[in-house]
Amino acid sequence: MSPSYPSPYPAKTTCRYEFQGRGKERVQVVFQDFNLFHVSDSPKECDNQDSLIAFVQIDGRMEKIDSFCGTSLPKPVMSNGPRLKLEFQSLIASRYSRGFKAIYSFTENFGIRTGIQLPDYPCAFLFNSNSSRNGYFHSPNYPGFYPRDTECHYFFHGNLREKVHLHFNYFDVEGVLPCEAISASDYVEFSNIMARDRKYSRHCGQLKEFDIESDRKFF
Repeated sequence: MSPSYPSPYPAKTTCRYEFQGRGKERVQVVFQDFNLFHVSDSPKECDNQDSLIAFVQIDGRMEKIDSFCGTSLPKPVMSNGPRLKLEFQSLIASRYSRGFKAIYSFTENFGIRTGIQLPDYPCAFLFNSNSSRNGYFHSPNYPGFYPRDTECHYFFHGNLREKVHLHFNYFDVEGVLPCEAISASDYVEFSNIMARDRKYSRHCGQLKEFDIESDRKFF
């Protein structure tokens, strides 16, 4: 939490919160309360404002990935590896601004709590028709931003004569069609086999709701 929370935090104060996980652990921070003094109306303009800035390690250096200010509750934050740093900068403060409170966790499940996690992959989850014939799944850290340098596999196993039907009610993945490496696009890829399946094009960008179905019992 911020200094003195839930009482107002002091002005002209900087606090750093450094998280160090082990092995495959990622750091996830979920905010419970967020109330910083701000002078402009736009919550996206955090320059010269009381703010909380998130940094992760990229190519050996700590680089900024996001900043939060104002009174909107931030979405969850997840690191791309075992390290995360948050820096709270109080420039102005006010007797009406109580600061922030958050929960942190060191996790190996990427914030994904459905399916069965497979230990042989960095990030993989199994969904089996014998356990449940329907359910939901999502990207790492959803509804927060997914972490960079992350590849996740979702394996769906149906019974004989069953097909796998997926309905995406929200899709926002950084990239431009055809979502290839040349444009440095993130993407979602579908396959009826374990290897890449040429039948399906990659999906990226902001897409409206859509459905996709397997040919057979595996997807």
